[in-house]
Amino acid sequence: MVIFVKIIKISALWCPACLITNKAIDKFISENKDIELISLDYDFDEEVVKKYDVGTTLPVLIFEKDNKELCRIIGEKNYDDIVKAVGELK
Repeated sequence: MVIFVKIIKISALWCPACLITNKAIDKFISENKDIELISLDYDFDEEVVKKYDVGTTLPVLIFEKDNKELCRIIGEKNYDDIVKAVGELK
């Protein structure tokens, strides 16, 4: 049972760690189609990103339910890291 319904992914084109995490989050979303993924670019979506107070370490994955943040994971993560973080939300 998943207790969140949305993941907000904040990344940047110039970020190597984001490329690795993007592959992992894409795989996770493809296996969990009921979860909404919102992708924001650190540079191009600067005004929206500001409201999440993400700092300078990318990528950032924010797990939300009913527009309330449940947790966030920061930095390069592989698929297993994401699954583990989700498991800790249950």
